[in-house]
Amino acid sequence: WLPKAHVEAPIAGSMVLAAVLLKLGGYGIIRMTPTNISTALIYPTIAMATWGIIMTGLTCLRKTDLKALIAYSSVGHMGLVASATLIQTPWSTSGAVILMVAHGLTSSMLFCLANMLYERTSTRMLIAMRGMQKAMPLMTSYWLIASLTNLALPPTINLIGEIQIMTTLFNWSPLTIMMTATGAAITAIYSLQMFMTSQQGHLTKDSKEVYPAQTRELLIMILHALPILLLTLDSELIN
Repeated sequence: WLPKAHVEAPIAGSMVLAAVLLKLGGYGIIRMTPTNISTALIYPTIAMATWGIIMTGLTCLRKTDLKALIAYSSVGHMGLVASATLIQTPWSTSGAVILMVAHGLTSSMLFCLANMLYERTSTRMLIAMRGMQKAMPLMTSYWLIASLTNLALPPTINLIGEIQIMTTLFNWSPLTIMMTATGAAITAIYSLQMFMTSQQGHLTKDSKEVYPAQTRELLIMILHALPILLLTLDSELIN
């Protein structure tokens, strides 16, 4: 239901859902796991969460709806968070919190960028948005920041959280590295594909009259990009 809720919600709802409500779910798992979840349930739950990372990534590779692609990407990242919180070690919990904060900023930024394109093209189809770098060159830089942060490019805060989670999962069970590493590779592929398809190429006929970014839109992007940059420089700010 989560990707469908993301896609059908207005932009403010999608941003709040990705940045706040999903993190409340992660917080609930962290608080409730030590007392209310038996060990017998942890193993299948982690197995489903890690397998879901790959499944959502493969789904993103075939998505043509930009907002649906970002929604499924959000689900894949939360699979990492869910599996880390269930292990309940200090390192895994720290990695889950870091990734939740980083994902909240990145996913909200991507949804906002997708809505800016939708307002100008009246479509969410990736193929109809190509060539936006020529029409909105400044917004392309924010697309690049969001896409590279989403794929956990070093030394972004997303990478710190994912490395911590992957390390704790590997210590818990070495088999999980196959799932997490494959999921990370697929995430890099569809994130770059999303950026290249929407920003590169020739403008379509319907996109000739696209107007440039407005001041309020640039302000929203700065308010997303600045915390990502500050947390990348000093991840201790989360604590």
